[in-house]
Amino acid sequence: MGYSRGMDSRGLDRDDANWNFRARHETETQRLDRNWSGLLQELRVVQTGVQLLTGFLLTLPFQQRFEDLSNSEVAIYLATVALSVTSTMLLVAPAGLHRMLFRRHALPDLVFASHRLAICGIATLALALIGVVALIFSFVISPLVGALAAAVAFAMFCGLWGFAAILQSRHRSTDGDSADR
Repeated sequence: MGYSRGMDSRGLDRDDANWNFRARHETETQRLDRNWSGLLQELRVVQTGVQLLTGFLLTLPFQQRFEDLSNSEVAIYLATVALSVTSTMLLVAPAGLHRMLFRRHALPDLVFASHRLAICGIATLALALIGVVALIFSFVISPLVGALAAAVAFAMFCGLWGFAAILQSRHRSTDGDSADR
């Protein structure tokens, strides 16, 4: 079974499919099953963290010291709650999507859409975490330190994602038999 080169109508990389067939002897369906399973494992890890963060944030207004927050800290808090809830929704959405597409032979669409939802969910989670850092440092030390801590958290997130993307790109260009596909 051969594959053509380039991208197909669902955005699946034909070169990647060719590599998987040559290196793993996987059909497209086997590769999609493996990708779906890997994605579910990743989501299980991330969902726990984002759900704990969201739960923690939802309890804060009921704490005695919440009224000590400045107007800007309340704004940061509300934006952070919105980001955390959005992240939760994005990271849980693949399960709902799976249920909606169950037995419809839509595995390529499910994997593609869930991959995008996971990326958006993780990015939104990163913004929520940056908001939490800003809020805590602002409340405990000062708004200036809160802004600096948030900038450091943002730089770390960008650096880690950028570094990972560079490594992946270099790995793919130098190793035709990458095991990450």
